[in-house]
Amino acid sequence: MRRFKLLSLAIAGALALPAAAVAAPAGEATDLDQVVVTANRTAVSVNDLLTPVEVLDRADIERSQARDLNDLLRGRAGITISNQGGAGKLTTLFLRGSESDHVLVLVDGIRIGSPTSGLASLQDLPLELIDRVEIVRGPRSSLYGADAIGGVIQVFTRRERQGFAPRVHAGGGSNGTVEFGTGFGGRSGRGWFGADYSFRKTQGINACRGAGFPVFAGCFTDEPDRDGYESHALSLRGGVEINDQWSVEGQALRAEGRNDYDGSFVNYSQTVQQVIGGKLDWRPSERVHVQLTGGRNVDSSDNFLGAAPMGYFSTNRDSATLQADFTLAEGHLLSAGFDWLRDEVRSDTTYDERSRDNKAGFVQYQGRFGNQSFEASVRRDDNEQFGGHTTGGAAWGLNFADNWRVTVGYGTAFKAPTFNELYYPFFGNHNLKPEESKTWELGLAYRGENFNARIDGFDTRVDELITFDSAINLPNNIERARMRGAEIGVDTTFAEWTLAASASWLDTENRVGFYRGNDLPRRAKHSARIDLDRAFGKFRVGATAVGYGSRYDDVANSGRLGGYGTFDLRAEYAFNDALSLQARVANVFDREYETVSYYNQPGREWFVTLRYAPKP
Repeated sequence: MRRFKLLSLAIAGALALPAAAVAAPAGEATDLDQVVVTANRTAVSVNDLLTPVEVLDRADIERSQARDLNDLLRGRAGITISNQGGAGKLTTLFLRGSESDHVLVLVDGIRIGSPTSGLASLQDLPLELIDRVEIVRGPRSSLYGADAIGGVIQVFTRRERQGFAPRVHAGGGSNGTVEFGTGFGGRSGRGWFGADYSFRKTQGINACRGAGFPVFAGCFTDEPDRDGYESHALSLRGGVEINDQWSVEGQALRAEGRNDYDGSFVNYSQTVQQVIGGKLDWRPSERVHVQLTGGRNVDSSDNFLGAAPMGYFSTNRDSATLQADFTLAEGHLLSAGFDWLRDEVRSDTTYDERSRDNKAGFVQYQGRFGNQSFEASVRRDDNEQFGGHTTGGAAWGLNFADNWRVTVGYGTAFKAPTFNELYYPFFGNHNLKPEESKTWELGLAYRGENFNARIDGFDTRVDELITFDSAINLPNNIERARMRGAEIGVDTTFAEWTLAASASWLDTENRVGFYRGNDLPRRAKHSARIDLDRAFGKFRVGATAVGYGSRYDDVANSGRLGGYGTFDLRAEYAFNDALSLQARVANVFDREYETVSYYNQPGREWFVTLRYAPKP
């Protein structure tokens, strides 16, 4: 933990501000609960978006009593999650049937993820440090470049609203779970600051049910023990409004963990997930807004078999963006920007190449014409490994009959091969090309005073899909795939009950080769989630039901995972405006299921949490 303490002190010193200078950055008067910044890289009202988006704010997070980010996201429209054995274990997320590395993940605007595996470690982002999550469905490569075939998920760490406020929580529950967290934040004058710490420890469950038959299946061994997880995480942020035109801010998140699991070659790892970023903001006039942002993501893992070191992987992902937004007239916005990205690998595994750069320029137009809206974007990426790549997108929307809107969209996207696919010893293929996709979307939305509903259909076709080619015993661009489906979401209030419900239908198909006509693995054809809550004075009750249909665990469709449903109950009592007690029972009916073959999922679990958070 020495590195953790040293980094904490360094960042705290860098972000410390005199008490007289603590304040809000320019533009924070905007109610962020009413706008989304991820979909178009600019602040857009939810009512004006032409892209399907779901927003989960801090109130939603605390009301759900979810234990981690995976728990919060499971069952939501278009999302399928696969987990290898409970808390802290490897988790992959499929959005609209795309590959798990076809979803771009951002933390406070900084791109995260491992350049070696192509995956973002969602399981290592503590939920207690998160203020807001924005889920954008559909291709966004024309704005963000590689990795955004299925969509974009952005996580925002805690943000200060006004005044000064401390907070603390402590809790525990099944499987020896203990949680604790504390933090504070404030605004005054021209500056703002905040800090939060989160600790979580659990004995876990037996992650893998062992070999059995066939031999070496699953985790390649049989270790019927508990596989625990421990995480320490710290978030720091601060900013200052220099004058009416200039503001600067910075933030840092570091999570260090120990993860135990079953395996013949590795059975525990020490992990680090770190995101550091900053932004310089300039508003020379009401019509011009310029931002310079930059940051680094570190994703590392030291692996062990007992006390014996078994290798390490550490990747750095450095990024910077210069973006300018020009208001041409009321309702007409032109954005242009330049992105720079550098990926670097540090490992005791020998890679032929250990770094690569990507430079890109993009332009976007957003306009309103009476009851119609239009947006178009184009981007050119230049990568030193696979050269130039151009993507584009366009969408049109029509408001009619007061509360109704119909939207049509089209977008292209691509995914750059990972370092493992390109350079891993005896496995990489230097000749791989990026995966490419084309997507059509059609949506219908209704927004009323107490009732919102939306249905979206999509058809995505991916070419040059990277998969293992047995003819050359290497990964190769040999496949094509199609993902099509529909998503429906409803939010309403009736008889003092709050209901949020969503359902998805998905049809995936491998379109060439030996497995032509097969479903893509680990994607459920049907899924649904229902959240129901009601307050009775100081007492609140709620329930969540999540259901997934069956799925296959392999490209051959020989291993079928059965469908399942879970039901959670929760309750909360507010002693006063600052102190509350929460209780939750997850998987009430103790349902046994797997999202990856041979890897167990928790049965019935209970949790109790005491929270103290006075309002500023």
